[in-house]
Amino acid sequence: MSCIKNRSTTSATSSIIDDLKGDQSWRIFRIISEFTEGFDELSGLCDAISIFGSARLVPDSFYYQKTVELAELLSKEGFAIISGGGPGVMEAANKGAIAQNQPSIGLNIELPMEQKPNPYQNLSLNFRYFFVRKVMFVRYSMGYVCMPGGFGTLDEFFEALTLMQTHKIYPLPLVLFGSDFWSGLMDWLENKLIDYSVISPEDLRLITVTDDPQQVVDIMAAHRDWKNLQRHPTP
Repeated sequence: MSCIKNRSTTSATSSIIDDLKGDQSWRIFRIISEFTEGFDELSGLCDAISIFGSARLVPDSFYYQKTVELAELLSKEGFAIISGGGPGVMEAANKGAIAQNQPSIGLNIELPMEQKPNPYQNLSLNFRYFFVRKVMFVRYSMGYVCMPGGFGTLDEFFEALTLMQTHKIYPLPLVLFGSDFWSGLMDWLENKLIDYSVISPEDLRLITVTDDPQQVVDIMAAHRDWKNLQRHPTP
């Protein structure tokens, strides 16, 4: 059976795929350099919230505007904001942080389409490898907020959920913002995964769904207070 490739798609992604097929020794050095730069640049960061969501939402869309509002509220409470550095919801998150003169971090990823760094970052890092970038999100975030998004948002959401379920990371608030968007996923988790006994009911307690930006702030602030008690326990 023959296989006919789409030439336009192949040319758009060839540089990324070629890198993955390249000399393994040099690839290891690139990976190490990305980890080193990320750890060095973010080492002084604390109390940061990562906000995920679609790159395709335009500035006049409801959830873009809600993201700006949420990022501003979190920034007023002293939280730094981390995004994926691109347009859409990522841009809105950085825009809200910049408006309050708080750290606005963008963890950008090299992609053949969609990803273009937004102008609202006062710390911008560039990654070639998704898995290195994901380590930075997990390592330097004390909470996740997932606005409506596609595969990338779902990837970050389930990555954090899996790490918490398996006790590979300490618990962190995992908030899904937009009940209308996320209700179908939550119904499926409750009605399929639990019914098939592939997860436990208590696993879903790791997730909060809300439409209220202030509730997100309250959740993150309460978690920060809890973390501070772990760092400096009362005698």
